[in-house]
Amino acid sequence: MSKNETFGKQKDFRKFENCFPLSKVQEIRKIKIMKKILLTLLLAILTSINSFSQEKVTWHTDANAALQLAIKENKKVMFFFTGSDWCGWCIKLQKEVFQTDDFKEWSAEVILIELDYPRRTAQTDEVKAQNNQLQQMFGVRGYPAVHFVNVEKLDNGKMNLYNLGKTGYVRGGPDKWLEVANSILEKAI
Repeated sequence: MSKNETFGKQKDFRKFENCFPLSKVQEIRKIKIMKKILLTLLLAILTSINSFSQEKVTWHTDANAALQLAIKENKKVMFFFTGSDWCGWCIKLQKEVFQTDDFKEWSAEVILIELDYPRRTAQTDEVKAQNNQLQQMFGVRGYPAVHFVNVEKLDNGKMNLYNLGKTGYVRGGPDKWLEVANSILEKAI
């Protein structure tokens, strides 16, 4: 930028100052700054509200840790056997039920364990062994399979799992699925 251009801009600013006293110019600047601050605060509030409303459901993959938590919190357990990257009905159950606000609210009363049997996603040998053992224990032959259990800790440190019932995909969305799940859990009370 040349001196002439700078001088010209300064002249323009002086013309602006002549139209508005210096205190008015400072006032306008303060207003602009306040608008920017308010806009920033508004965006921050909206972002935090959005992230709060999208809080996710906690799915455990370590069955032993989840069962210990269920004992500690005196909650029932839901095992979700799924093929997350290949099973169409599993994906449909996830989208229609498990990713809804109704399910999120309902799930606060149970411990959720996801046992995944993917075809394209790598898993550790420990997770594969755990999932296969639980699949055999519950006799799961198809997906999705959802089993509800009550956990009891024995004096010798081992745990007993009491099978309360099972379900899978239920047509009708979250209301119908939760109705079936609640009927299984109520029978156990």
